[in-house]
Amino acid sequence: MTRTVETLPTERERARRRAVPVLVGSQVLGGVGVASGIAVGGLLAEQVSGSTALSGLAQTATVLGSAALAVPLARLAAARGRRPALATGYGLGLLGTGLVVVAAVLGSFVLLVAGLLLFGGATTSGLQARYAATDAATPETRGRSLSVVVWATTAGAVAGPNLSGLGGRLGEALGLPSLAGPYLFSAVSFAAGALVVGLLLRPDPLVVAGPGAPTGPRPSVRETLRVVLAVPAARLGLVAVATAHAVMVGVMVMTPVHLGHGGASLQVVGIVISVHIAGMYAASPVMGWLADRAGRVATIGLGVGLLAAALVVGALAPAEARGWVTVSMLLLGLGWSAALVAGSTLLSESVPAEVRTSVQGTSDLVMGLAGAGAGALAGPVLAAGGYPSVAVAAAVLLVPVVVLLARRRDPGAGRGVRPRT
Repeated sequence: MTRTVETLPTERERARRRAVPVLVGSQVLGGVGVASGIAVGGLLAEQVSGSTALSGLAQTATVLGSAALAVPLARLAAARGRRPALATGYGLGLLGTGLVVVAAVLGSFVLLVAGLLLFGGATTSGLQARYAATDAATPETRGRSLSVVVWATTAGAVAGPNLSGLGGRLGEALGLPSLAGPYLFSAVSFAAGALVVGLLLRPDPLVVAGPGAPTGPRPSVRETLRVVLAVPAARLGLVAVATAHAVMVGVMVMTPVHLGHGGASLQVVGIVISVHIAGMYAASPVMGWLADRAGRVATIGLGVGLLAAALVVGALAPAEARGWVTVSMLLLGLGWSAALVAGSTLLSESVPAEVRTSVQGTSDLVMGLAGAGAGALAGPVLAAGGYPSVAVAAAVLLVPVVVLLARRRDPGAGRGVRPRT
């Protein structure tokens, strides 16, 4: 459809006003689905495989699936808009939940991993929704627009783990293993999320993003990474997001197993994960405000400090000290939030507009691979050295972003960073 110069500003304003509320709704629904699975995924993997060392592969498979789908869904968005891309991700997540339930019934670890890989499609949609919020936003409000959509995940993400007990009882009532029950909530949530974005995200914010919106052939992942690495601010944004995600995933996936070894019930595990997820999302508007006012780099530094504090508390807290484990998980979520919001904003605005969508997809790919690697290694580390060893290993991952932060001053503090176009 051809748009005239006169109609484009009006359409862009409509997209700006409509996109955030619709994305908020889809994030609430998607948050319920993703968090319901995350809360019990490690326990289900341990039950099906019979191995603690393999328990971390549940979240690893989800994160790896999200990473693998990040670039294809970003390319779909660039070609056809955010609406079909986000709906497709939720649809793949729905298919994955079905496979997970079947795998739990059959006791098939291979089928479980396959289902969790597809389950990651919903995670991809949730992550790429934050970029959809910035497509039509002004430079001065970009961090806040992104953070509001991240924040919207709070309600669903906190509710999801707290449905673990109810989901377990529902699964048993239907003749399913109790740990498969929460995935029934995931299926309903993903179906609803796909419908919301598919029917209501009109006009599409990326389609009407205005001059500089991506057109033509998409650059390869290698070419996109070269663009990012050539821009110091973009490089810092990418490393911050990937590092924070790796630290968060590596610790978070082993926390339910750690608590289970300490005798915690499924309900207690759900509460602890809910607090963690609340930390990830509830404070994101504050992080967005800080990123716009104090600066992107300063907010990344805050995130790194919170992550480090979380690791210290976690390393010192035994499984029976559930209060301290909860504090550690809250700090872990807050650190992730600060680094994700500020890093994503810095990355997006530091690259040319014509490759921005490709950069965003590649960032989610790198972020997912980093998280998947951390999750895969966390299980063997826990089995070999216990939960403190997981915290120490995660602390090592913070070193690269600390080095980059030490080399860079924040030119955008207090006024936002003007994007390159």
